[in-house]
Amino acid sequence: MLKQQSKKAPTKSAAAAKTDKSGAGFTLSLQNYKLMLAGFAIIVVGFVLMSGGKSPDPQVFNADELYSFRRITLAPIIVIFGFAFEIYAIMKRPARDSNLKA
Repeated sequence: MLKQQSKKAPTKSAAAAKTDKSGAGFTLSLQNYKLMLAGFAIIVVGFVLMSGGKSPDPQVFNADELYSFRRITLAPIIVIFGFAFEIYAIMKRPARDSNLKA
C-alpha cells in the first residue's frame, strides 16, 4: 500500500520567529519616517522663504523685493535639498540588529 504524504505547512524555526518580531511587515522603519518628516519640513521652509513679495500698492512694482537673493537663489536650493533628503530618507536601510545572525 502506498502511504499518503501529508502536505503540512512548513513550521518556522526559532531563529525565524525572532526575526518576525522586528517589524517584518513594514518596508520602512520608524527612523525612515522620522527622516521623511524632517525632509518635508525642509521643503516647507523652502517654500515659505520663496513666498511673499507682495506690494502694498498694486500699481507699484518693487523688483528688488520680488527678485531678492532669498526668493530667487536660497529658497530653491533649500527646496532641492529637501527633495534630495527625502530620497535619502526613503532609500536608507534600517540598522541591522547585532544579535541576529543572517
